[in-house]
Amino acid sequence: MRIGLVLGAGGVVGHAFHAGVLAALHEVTGWDARDAEVVVGTSAGSVVGALLRAGFEPRDIAARATDEPMTVQGARLAARADGVRRDAGRIPSRPPRGRTLSMSAPAALLRAAWRPWSVRPGTLAAALLPAGVVPTELVAAGLRPLFGDTWPVKALWVNAVRLGDGRRVTFGRDDVPVDVPTAVAASCAIPGFFEPVAIGGTRYVDGGAHSPTNADVVARLGLDVVVVSSPMSIAGNRLRLAADQPFRRMARLALAQEVARVRRSGTRVLVFQPTVDEIAVMGFNAMDPTRRAAVTRHARESARRRLDRHDAREVRDVLSALRPA
Repeated sequence: MRIGLVLGAGGVVGHAFHAGVLAALHEVTGWDARDAEVVVGTSAGSVVGALLRAGFEPRDIAARATDEPMTVQGARLAARADGVRRDAGRIPSRPPRGRTLSMSAPAALLRAAWRPWSVRPGTLAAALLPAGVVPTELVAAGLRPLFGDTWPVKALWVNAVRLGDGRRVTFGRDDVPVDVPTAVAASCAIPGFFEPVAIGGTRYVDGGAHSPTNADVVARLGLDVVVVSSPMSIAGNRLRLAADQPFRRMARLALAQEVARVRRSGTRVLVFQPTVDEIAVMGFNAMDPTRRAAVTRHARESARRRLDRHDAREVRDVLSALRPA
């Protein structure tokens, strides 16, 4: 069976959401996300995807988020990454004050005026916002000891946006020479928060500016199953009177359109999105590290319940059939 894994954007709490979902998948079905034929990551999802390709088990990614004991192998990998990450410094939970108000890519405004039908709101906003000032090396540092200049043998596709023209670039698939830590840093470069990442003289920002999930990149690959973890959308139709409700509904609609493209080729898709209750635990600040443990635990339990629903049983059974004897 050919399995694809799509991990969406969502900051620190999105990372925790992925950790809970992947741990639940392993516990319920026995499927190890490291075995996915292709892992697609955007922003926070690119970090988790890189950890999987570095050898972290799903349960270790969850244990790391909840500060619980890890396996021997996981602890060894974490020790290599965390020492360098601590030396680099901590990622702030909010943008620093005193930033410039100038646009990061003013030429994009002219392109948008010339071809408005081709412009996505997220990529236009990325160009109009001032360039962030938080160094992206805070993201990349912990991955450098795990990868160096080597790209994983198994497919790891990392989405980012070219700031100058708003085009999506998928590192690991597209012909752009780059190492994993730098690609992940580019994918995580939240507009107005992190500095854009220069690769080959071109500036890149967060792939979430194109789409919170970018699930459509796995369409027409002929995969049997695609599992999607989408922290920035919302599950169900239950109303939630909150400022993030419109954005989450838009993210859900965009994801539904991407999933439809994947399903047209006969690929089965299972989507995990946070429920209203989980979103309350996630809060409004995606970069808040104090919520990591609670989000991971809630996502884990919610994903276990999701796998028991009738619309998830087909994919659950497929993944369970892959369980080692």
